[in-house]
Amino acid sequence: MTSTPPKPIPTSKRLFDLALTIPLLALLSPLLLLLAILVRLVHGSPVLFRQQRPGYLGKPFFIYKFRSMTNQRDAAGDLLPDAQRLTRLGRFLRATSLDELPELFNVLRGEMSLVGPRPLLMQYLPRYSPEQARRHHVLPGITGWAQVNGRNAITWQDKFRLDTWYVDNWSLPLDVKILWLTFVKVLKREGISQPGHATAEEFLGNDPPGGGAV
Repeated sequence: MTSTPPKPIPTSKRLFDLALTIPLLALLSPLLLLLAILVRLVHGSPVLFRQQRPGYLGKPFFIYKFRSMTNQRDAAGDLLPDAQRLTRLGRFLRATSLDELPELFNVLRGEMSLVGPRPLLMQYLPRYSPEQARRHHVLPGITGWAQVNGRNAITWQDKFRLDTWYVDNWSLPLDVKILWLTFVKVLKREGISQPGHATAEEFLGNDPPGGGAV
């Protein structure tokens, strides 16, 4: 993290999240139930993917998504590569972002916001530059400025620049704009994955061995 102190989470942002999330959960409850049944039939148990991620100021929390992959393993008992475990249902869930719907409960609990930098992996924390680490000065989001400006199809550096721009320029009108653009992007199914990857390549840091892309 940088020496610049983060701002407190604005009360207006929290109220905005709750005002949308509570009715959304009520409206989408039949769809959530249907998706849970489909995931259970195709992917088995558990229905939800649960993983620890860094939240506000890097504090860990558990994120929830619908599972998009099977638990298929090789002869040695190791999980097969993501691309081999990703099913047709999983591709559909990711393309439509329906796998993200359980994160509404993370928003309800105050661990996430509807809009903010996407929560990445815990092991990435020490790999960030001080400037990139400022992405944790706001709540992570279900969608964000980076998601509507390329999602997984842009480089890590571009994602982080977009994330910190959002931190510096947050406003409720901006959140409304991002939510609308997210709806458009989902309809167009743009930027779902990087070429050659089921989603996105691992962030190895700002100067990875061999000079590979990050």
